[in-house]
Amino acid sequence: MVRSGTFPALNYGEAQSAESRSDFIHKLKVVLKELRETSISLKIIQRTEGSEPPEILPSVMQECEELISIFVRSIVTSRAGGKKS
Repeated sequence: MVRSGTFPALNYGEAQSAESRSDFIHKLKVVLKELRETSISLKIIQRTEGSEPPEILPSVMQECEELISIFVRSIVTSRAGGKKS
């Protein structure tokens, strides 16, 4: 959980110094993959029987889903950036 929860920020830093558009998109995809992994981990924590999920869990889950949406849109926008309408 710690790894998948912190890697998106580290990989986003890598994306900011990408050497090309394709490198940037690739690194954003890595961020997205880590965010999705975190989302799944949070859902597992929420559904684990015998333990009370932390009060903060719903807001963390919502923030994770919002970040997923942001990065999906960023990837779509970056891919379209080089194409003419």
